[in-house]
Amino acid sequence: MAPKLSKSEKKVIYDQKLCQLLDEYTQVLVAVADNVGSNQLQSIRKGLRGDSVVLMGKNTMMKRSIRMHAEKTGNNAILNLIPLLVGNVGLIFTKGDLKEVSEEVAKYKVGAPARVGLVAPIDVVVPPGNTGLDPSQTSFFQVLNIPTKINKGTVEIITPVELIKKGEKVGSSEAALLSKLGIRPFSYGLVVLSVYDNGSVFSPEVLDLTEDDLIEKFAMGVSMVTSLSLAISYPTLAAAPHMFINSYKNVLAVAVATDYSFPQADKVKEYLADPSKFAVAAAPVVADSGAAPAAAAKEEEKKDEPAEESDEEMGFSLFDD
Repeated sequence: MAPKLSKSEKKVIYDQKLCQLLDEYTQVLVAVADNVGSNQLQSIRKGLRGDSVVLMGKNTMMKRSIRMHAEKTGNNAILNLIPLLVGNVGLIFTKGDLKEVSEEVAKYKVGAPARVGLVAPIDVVVPPGNTGLDPSQTSFFQVLNIPTKINKGTVEIITPVELIKKGEKVGSSEAALLSKLGIRPFSYGLVVLSVYDNGSVFSPEVLDLTEDDLIEKFAMGVSMVTSLSLAISYPTLAAAPHMFINSYKNVLAVAVATDYSFPQADKVKEYLADPSKFAVAAAPVVADSGAAPAAAAKEEEKKDEPAEESDEEMGFSLFDD
């Protein structure tokens, strides 16, 4: 039987494990583990086994190990993890795709009953229908102002009722009623709060961004830079084409209003002097321009050919005697 380790020895082993993970992995998911049981955590570890490691521990111990490891290795980027270690959190070290790992973690949620004193993470609505409870249980519904009726010897809820609102604490009456109805309204699991990647820290919502979202945001940023540059007349790469076009319009306007001209303005002046030329230039091009003349020529050839005479026009018939 292996000797039992002391607290100091356990701390040393934990510190070595955390430092080893910090050296080996550059991507970390910081997840809150409120109301997550040991069996559920074990299932998450099994599901992530291969390219990810889940490490739980006391925040003070993790912060101390990270600071000492940063001083020893000179890797100050890992210090960005320290502000994230608040509350009941754990670290998920991974070498896989951050989005896929985050989605895998979200799969392991377990339904839980509404216990007294818990803060409701969601709204709890009791649906209408037969509860299966006998009429002696109506006192629970009366206390909570839930409209009911007796149907075939059992209590039936008439309309849906919002029993608990998000952010409210669960009371003893609400917990007892939900327990009697067999409703487990809450589900708990590891929830990713922050993402650490090579020293950068960002929200997990960033993982849901697609290439189209990035292109849209980039285009919006370019549009804002262009608008600002044009407003203050400050040349930038985004605003340069618009500035050149606006300058050309100004010079063209001067050339049209005066006798001054240049090659690009000559054509515009020509169109202004004779608008019919512009109409001809802007006329749509026929897709098959050679089809019409060819058809006309063929029609002319048919007209020139001698017509074939019938038997009657030649003066005889096959049935003449």
